[in-house]
Amino acid sequence: MSAGTDPIKLMKQEVGKAAANRVQSGMIVGLGTGSTTAYAIEFIGNRLKSGELKDIIGIPTSFQAEVLAKKHGVPLTTLDAVDHIDIAIDGADEVDPQKNLIKGGGAAHTREKVVDAFADQFIVVVDSGKLVEKLGSTFLLPVEVIPMALAPTLRAIEKLGGKPELREGIRKAGPVITDQGNFVIDVKFNTIENPAELEKALNNIPGVLENGLFVGVADLILVGEVQEGQPVVREIQ
Repeated sequence: MSAGTDPIKLMKQEVGKAAANRVQSGMIVGLGTGSTTAYAIEFIGNRLKSGELKDIIGIPTSFQAEVLAKKHGVPLTTLDAVDHIDIAIDGADEVDPQKNLIKGGGAAHTREKVVDAFADQFIVVVDSGKLVEKLGSTFLLPVEVIPMALAPTLRAIEKLGGKPELREGIRKAGPVITDQGNFVIDVKFNTIENPAELEKALNNIPGVLENGLFVGVADLILVGEVQEGQPVVREIQ
């Protein structure tokens, strides 16, 4: 099977396209991070090139989103320069039935949360494998920590019942460094009974910048599935 007909890739493209199609001319758009969102950025760029869209400005959530936007001709600005964001498009590592999320697989969750929460509408693009009954069941919870606070933060997270581990770089000796210059701790919780309370408790630890729980932020989930070899996109409102 060639890459062109890879059903998973096609499905990610379809979800990205479905999100990009919700962008209208004149909008300020939050551009998320990750493989599915990358297709959304590409399709927004295609719609701009064809003249179907005009006057779009993007707010990137990561260096990756910034590079992709420039590559596909999506003009960029910063949060300082705008007073609102019309729509944000971003992926997730887990989505529960209440539309709560765990994000941060790409270590960009702090900037993502700022942009996604600020947006009038936040659209999440995922494949059906990201849907879970309970958050934390398949994915560790990322927590961004300033380097000087690493040791006390690890101890504080253990007191909350988590098993924390410093995220190490792949093809890099030492820890992953975020776009803000901080560390990421991945935390295993046996069960996350109350995501809203845990989100607050973690962020109250001195030295924690932000964690990957996104509670009550998502407005629409676009879920990509492969049915009988064909990509299908369904909506969870």
